[in-house]
Amino acid sequence: MTIQINIELPNDVFSALRSNPETFVQEMRLAAAVKCYEIGMLSQSKAAEIAGVSRHQFLEALDRYNVSPFQLTPEELAQELARD
Repeated sequence: MTIQINIELPNDVFSALRSNPETFVQEMRLAAAVKCYEIGMLSQSKAAEIAGVSRHQFLEALDRYNVSPFQLTPEELAQELARD
């Protein structure tokens, strides 16, 4: 099942962004998924699904948005490594 969401935007938005509506919607989905992943709301695989891309493409997007693919803080990672 899918749900359709409609967003009204002025026409000049697309020319200012040098984009068409379809490309804009795809990038908006990706940006929202990246942000939700970044704040810990979604796993990588679920975020990729929401964005409509493969997990590999999602990891590339994380790099493009300068978001770490790791959800642990450096301190949490150090604690995990110290346990082993």
